[in-house]
Amino acid sequence: MIVLKAAQQQLLGALQAVSGIVERRHTLPILANVLVRKTGENIELTTSDLEIQVRTTATLGGDAGSFATTVGARKLIDILRTLPADQTVSLSASGAKLTLQGGKSRFTLQSLPADDFPLVNEAADFGPAFSVPQKTLKGLIDQVHFAMAVHDIRYYLNGILFVAEGKTLTLVATDGSRLALAQAQLASDIPKQEVILPRKTVLELMRLLKDGKDGAEEAIELRFAPNQAKFTFSGLEFVTKLVEGKYPDYNRVIPRNHKNIIVTGRAPLLASLQRAAILTSEKFKGVRLSIEPGVLKIASSNAEQEEAKEELEIDYDGPTIDVGFNVTYLMDALSNISAEMVRLEMHDGSSAALITVPEQEGFKYVVMPMRI
Repeated sequence: MIVLKAAQQQLLGALQAVSGIVERRHTLPILANVLVRKTGENIELTTSDLEIQVRTTATLGGDAGSFATTVGARKLIDILRTLPADQTVSLSASGAKLTLQGGKSRFTLQSLPADDFPLVNEAADFGPAFSVPQKTLKGLIDQVHFAMAVHDIRYYLNGILFVAEGKTLTLVATDGSRLALAQAQLASDIPKQEVILPRKTVLELMRLLKDGKDGAEEAIELRFAPNQAKFTFSGLEFVTKLVEGKYPDYNRVIPRNHKNIIVTGRAPLLASLQRAAILTSEKFKGVRLSIEPGVLKIASSNAEQEEAKEELEIDYDGPTIDVGFNVTYLMDALSNISAEMVRLEMHDGSSAALITVPEQEGFKYVVMPMRI
């Protein structure tokens, strides 16, 4: 049976959309496979890692009829990548083997039964659905993802908090030393829903969401259940387990009413910090900021007694403040903001700093100081 017959580009695109979550090595060998389910001319491609499941449907030709099997996802993609983009490829089934053919190239692949593929059981109690443009959601994730913890014992920090309430969608990430928050407006009022998406889910969504001209305004539908989230966009259905646990009260962390406010260009500040970072020590990424009327001085040094000094003109007429920060934390935030100007709000050298964007009320970044 000819399972499918389509252009290399079309088949490769459909496979790449679902295969980001597939691990090359897994305790269950079948999880390295993609589930191929054919109904008429429609082919459903599904991958899973037991935590996340991604599914897409495409019309890829082939013989009429129903058929289902699983085959190595990465192998299939690696072969297709080496074939010409305009070439027609076919996938045929015979017993437990699949044959991929393109031009004069033939590849015989081993398959595993479709019935053995472990599908994620979808929750029955999803809350009300709501939608945002893909570009909006990708923008929110871009603004906060870098502040997620990595392998933290406080497992609820290894992901992003999504809070949908009223007409506002809020995303929050923190690793305990810094916190990033970004907000966007929703088209309709919805009751409060709060979930923590795992790190792997966040990174996969970043890969799949569109932010360019092609499909950026296309909506993504979000639905949350107590233990699951579901995203539907660009012909994909993306289901993921959630991180269980109580997220910290992020509103208590965000400083209020700091009187000392600096406004400066984002790009010049980022460039100065990048240069100063070169002479910080590998383990100790500290830079010292001296804020004086009209000038911001940045200094760093390392164990070899090398030092860097930078000066920037700033819009500031308050008291002198000396404060130390992890330079990576500052650079991460500035690298993921697209605005020309940033606002740095401080109380003194021992309290948390708040970075915001003058023309974007929904973004807040809090970073704790460090001793230098």
